[in-house]
Amino acid sequence: MASADGRDTPRRELPDGLREQLDLGYSFGGLSTFGQRPFLTEPSDLDTWQPDVAIVGAPFDNSTTNRPGARFGPRAIRTQAYEPGTYHMDLGIEIFDWLEVVDFGDAYCPHGLTELSHANIKARIAEVANRHIVPLVLGGDHSITWPSATAVAAAHGYGNVGMVHFDAHADTADIIGGNLASHGTPMRRLIESGAIPGSHFVQVGLRGYWPPKDVFDWMAAQGMRWFTMHDIWERGFQTVMREAVDQALASADKLYISIDVDSLDPAYAPGTGTPEPGGIVAADLLRMVRTLCLEHDVVGIDIVEVAPAYDVSELTVNVAHRLAFECLAGLAARKRSSG
Repeated sequence: MASADGRDTPRRELPDGLREQLDLGYSFGGLSTFGQRPFLTEPSDLDTWQPDVAIVGAPFDNSTTNRPGARFGPRAIRTQAYEPGTYHMDLGIEIFDWLEVVDFGDAYCPHGLTELSHANIKARIAEVANRHIVPLVLGGDHSITWPSATAVAAAHGYGNVGMVHFDAHADTADIIGGNLASHGTPMRRLIESGAIPGSHFVQVGLRGYWPPKDVFDWMAAQGMRWFTMHDIWERGFQTVMREAVDQALASADKLYISIDVDSLDPAYAPGTGTPEPGGIVAADLLRMVRTLCLEHDVVGIDIVEVAPAYDVSELTVNVAHRLAFECLAGLAARKRSSG
């Protein structure tokens, strides 16, 4: 049976046994998926189910320069965060009544094989983005943004996607320790390829002592814009973000959001590979990503650098989980408002 737009009517029935296993996740048993959402494994399942959003894990951390362990981030976010419910009190919305979300599993990231891992991440995200489903990617180190955002840009048109990037670090180095695919280089690779031009890039939360001046000179030459924590302190987060989004979308219709948890102050996210004091307050970032997803045409999201081995009382895992939930809430409210 076809719907009014000519597409087949989605088929979203779960076998009783699978629904039982998903429900057990709330009582520490059964199958653990993100938010206990239905688990799909095949691209054909996406065609049948027709979700709005697909969660994809990218368990890769070969490109870290300090503490490894972000390969365990996707699993921890799915299994260690306590489930908070699904009704968003600020927006007054039951998220999954308005937004169909599935867990599309993980890309295969074999240890030590960076090129193959990145290719697999790109291919899995492409299966999602090419169907105009929003991928919400759980990293993994920040190098996974290179293949992920490339796949999203390819689906929506090179140069038609803007990037808002929350991070303590610019991640625009040319090469680190001989590695072109370091977690400190993905944004340069995206710009050099033309997937997301420098003029469409805005970075928020930068601080500390890296990268050096020559890298910032290169960034300026590409038309990149950035806001440091000092800018946020002087001007306020909401003012900075209004300007950031205006810049990112000045010549683009779509928005990709990349969230490194080290953009947060380590008080809120200690479980990460390169913690940098003096970061964003968790409540501010949660509200901001929700607002971005509510007000703009977001076509891709990633949340990276969760390294659970260094976490304290699941602080980082829970804030990463809630960042994802706030994004979903914003997307749900946007869909509700569009009728």
